[in-house]
Amino acid sequence: MPRRYDPDRPQRIIDAAITVVGERGIAGLSHRAVAAEADVPLGSTTYHFASLDDLLMAALRQVNGEWLAGIEVWARGVDPAVPLADEVTRLVEEWLGGERGRARVELEYELYLAALRHEVVRPLAAECLDAMVGLLARRTGDEGTARALVGLIDGLMLQHLLTGREFDRVEVRDAVARVIG
Repeated sequence: MPRRYDPDRPQRIIDAAITVVGERGIAGLSHRAVAAEADVPLGSTTYHFASLDDLLMAALRQVNGEWLAGIEVWARGVDPAVPLADEVTRLVEEWLGGERGRARVELEYELYLAALRHEVVRPLAAECLDAMVGLLARRTGDEGTARALVGLIDGLMLQHLLTGREFDRVEVRDAVARVIG
């Protein structure tokens, strides 16, 4: 039987890995689970991604790219006349809004935090953090404030996800304003 030409297969495998992590967490990521989700033979996943770390890195690279693209869109839309604390609060509120938003943020943090256990993934997570700092530094005027702001945003979002508390716009805005100065 001749091989079927399928140039989109690697991307389908990456998309399937993202779906699997979103539904089952990192612990549920396996070549078998991804092959079933992508509707490809098991051998295809190992052909294109020899190890789970390779697959995890491809998934994180894609999710990071989408995350950063969203931040870039936000950064271009920031109104210079509006206080940065208000704009950052709006961004966090948008990220956490609705079930789709919450599910996507959970997935992004699941992949991001995978770097704690998968050392090979750490440079990708660090690149994403650095890129986010770079985008925010354009508005804050200095890298230190931008890095503190990224840390605050991560902490606020993780706390929100873990506790299930209602989003408190005033509390978030006040915290962001304190960091920005």
